[in-house]
Amino acid sequence: MTTLIKGGNGFVPSVPLRIAVRGRGVDAMALLLTGQGLVRGDADVVFHGQTAYPGGAVRLTRDQAGTEWLEVALPAVEEEVARVLVVGSAEHGALRDATGLSVEAYAPDGTSVAHYEVTDAAGETAMVLAELYRRAGGWKFRAVGQGWASGLEGLATDHGVHVAGAPAPAAPAAAPPAPGPAAPAFAPPPPAPGPAAPVPGFALPPAAPAAPAAPVAFAPPGAVPVPAPAPAPVPQQYPAGPGYGPPQPGHGVQAPAPVASLTPSQSDAWTYGPVFPPYTETGRDNDVITVDGLPPGPVVVQLEIPDAGYTGLWVLDRLNKKKDNLVNSTEDRYFGRVLATVPASGTLRLRLEAEGQWRMEVSPLASARRLTEEEADFRGPDVLLHTGGVADLAIRYRGDDNLIVHVYELAGHEDPATLPRRKNVVNEIGKRRETVPLTEGPLVVEFEMADGPWRARLKRVQPHSGPANPWQGQGPSPAERRGWFPRR
Repeated sequence: MTTLIKGGNGFVPSVPLRIAVRGRGVDAMALLLTGQGLVRGDADVVFHGQTAYPGGAVRLTRDQAGTEWLEVALPAVEEEVARVLVVGSAEHGALRDATGLSVEAYAPDGTSVAHYEVTDAAGETAMVLAELYRRAGGWKFRAVGQGWASGLEGLATDHGVHVAGAPAPAAPAAAPPAPGPAAPAFAPPPPAPGPAAPVPGFALPPAAPAAPAAPVAFAPPGAVPVPAPAPAPVPQQYPAGPGYGPPQPGHGVQAPAPVASLTPSQSDAWTYGPVFPPYTETGRDNDVITVDGLPPGPVVVQLEIPDAGYTGLWVLDRLNKKKDNLVNSTEDRYFGRVLATVPASGTLRLRLEAEGQWRMEVSPLASARRLTEEEADFRGPDVLLHTGGVADLAIRYRGDDNLIVHVYELAGHEDPATLPRRKNVVNEIGKRRETVPLTEGPLVVEFEMADGPWRARLKRVQPHSGPANPWQGQGPSPAERRGWFPRR
């Protein structure tokens, strides 16, 4: 557990997190902000009048003990969201009266990854307790503790939310950026001609024009990104999350696009293996990469090389000899995500043969993308997770070389430091359409070789025989509270 003081920050794993907001008589809220520090639309505010963000990336619940829980599936938060604020507000009186006011983040395996105890609350009635923000391709947690004497209305206004009853905005609010079920608006519908009484709630100002994307460039050879102390977001050189989008300016590799909207069961139902902050390193040409202090077990290694030439990647054993070959490609502008296993020593050593600049990221298995029924575009080898019931996996491969796909069935496999024996389900050459039957999750689906573009989606997904949500039965349940603002 990382215990933070006010203003302190630290990396958290890019996995679904559960954030407990504790304090007698305190209501929780989440605001999803852009790089300008503003919400984009009414869907960007999660509170007891609207308990879920479209797609389920952020949800608010309350357990029987009175603890408020924000469930934030970081892999499902789209790229446009730079910060997620964790807000607490007093139901009655001031926050100084809230006994035990604190915020704590938990990983899927129940490990506490960040904790902040608020000790200086005063007469304010609303406070940004903490925030999650993007940094160096991952996510950091910062202990904020900034209060608003003007209450929840003042806090909301400062982040682009218009309180109903104030002058109406000149333009309609921007539509939510991600697909999902319709959510209740924070303001009443446009009034009929004639005066109308204000309705308690939020309305949103016109969306600010998006800032132009900054060119993408590699860090200097051998440099490891060092987070700046300020929490302001920076343009992402390689956005978090797998998948592919259009080429970024000034760079030949197609960078990952935001993860598609997931249902809560798809984005949260993964509890296998340890979690840890992602490790990132950049360099040039052939090198040996050493990552110390990792928990033993399977990890995802993402490698990006924008230049043409041969790419080879091996795991080195304790005698410094090449052991497992992870990458063997002559493809220009290489991009791929592969599986590696950290030994019992906790030190992963990799031998890289490459030409030109490169970037490598080592992240926990839990950070891999979930398979869904929405077709997604990919290119190169990748690691995907299946958490649902029995399903069919439809694959469309448009490359000219080998397509090799393996499945690891984790049901009944209790050793998180290893993977079970893999099962080969596809081994073909050239353009293909394949449909592969999948057993019930949890499964790891490894595209070991895929030198070319491909698409994948689930079909005929059956309900899972066990709990669809890993938090099910652990206390938090959806709060059945009404009203746009917290209780008075």
